[in-house]
Amino acid sequence: MKDNNAESGRKQLPWIVETLLIVGVVLAIVGVLQAFVGRQYVIPSSSMEPTLYGCEGCTNDRILTEKISYYGSDPEPGDVIVFEGTESWNTGWDSPRSDNEFLAGVQEALSYVSLAPPNENNLVKRVVATGGQTVQCQEGDPAVMVDGSPIDQSYVQNPPTYPVDPATGSEACGGEYFGPITVPDDNLFVMGDNRTNSADSRAHSYDEYQGTIPMDNVRGKVALVFYPFSRIGGVDDPEIQG
Repeated sequence: MKDNNAESGRKQLPWIVETLLIVGVVLAIVGVLQAFVGRQYVIPSSSMEPTLYGCEGCTNDRILTEKISYYGSDPEPGDVIVFEGTESWNTGWDSPRSDNEFLAGVQEALSYVSLAPPNENNLVKRVVATGGQTVQCQEGDPAVMVDGSPIDQSYVQNPPTYPVDPATGSEACGGEYFGPITVPDDNLFVMGDNRTNSADSRAHSYDEYQGTIPMDNVRGKVALVFYPFSRIGGVDDPEIQG
């Protein structure tokens, strides 16, 4: 026999409260996934073409990164990574946060669930050399050289976006000659696939890290493009060092 008094005592929560609880749980799950598994980013420029597309006024690629690959191992040459730029990379970068303290706090909270960009200069490049390796490209080199051997450059934009002055560089180098640079331990030397249109480690070789990126600045490995739908697909990470 039913206890009507007991049933009447178990009142349902108002629908608005239930909805807010569900939204809260979903956002909490998204936050955990973003913190430990991966998150989405928008490609801001054309520096990684033809692998990733981005330009002013076009439909920029939306990518998903994952962190799982780097639990227990480090990024490898050939990986395409998202990282936070060091101080020398941040010239001209403007924080996406509002000047209003309250709104900035809201934006910061939203960034934890991918509803607002993080408050850091995130960039996308390909790992070319890792800690302890020496990278260079000088006159006569058939490609960018790591520890004296040419790397695979089959993924590089070809023909180059901008012409190269043969007096100061070569197409094989992707622009001006550079190096040799020995990558500090726990750092990465990175380059854009659109070599003549990429301000990468070469352009920052004057800084305290010789243009390299500390491992702690890596935010994840680019796994796939999920938008626009015409470009859905994985992002290759070839073994570029023989």
